[in-house]
Amino acid sequence: MHELAICQGILSQVGAIAREQGANRVDHIVLSIGPLSGVEPPLLDRAFEVARCGTVAEEATLEIRGSTLVVSCRQCGNENEAEPNRLLCSACGGWQVNVKQGDEMLLLRVELSGL
Repeated sequence: MHELAICQGILSQVGAIAREQGANRVDHIVLSIGPLSGVEPPLLDRAFEVARCGTVAEEATLEIRGSTLVVSCRQCGNENEAEPNRLLCSACGGWQVNVKQGDEMLLLRVELSGL
């Protein structure tokens, strides 16, 4: 389960942010996960419960937001939303598209206390 390693990386980054800001506790973490990121939100949520133990985020909650998948068509230039299993341009039906959004995992917000 690579989600545990991902959580450990997130918590390392969150810990560095907390130290930089002089906080002794992280209360809430918000992530955005795209449908093509390769990360399974339910597994990440379960892994977070284990990974946070003994860290500055031990009592933190994790909020996971999904993002939309946006593609840009190389034939007609249109940008539109697509489904993960149907990467086609909705304007011309072209299959030659570039993913513009939806393959990322972003740390959106970290709420700190004990500053």
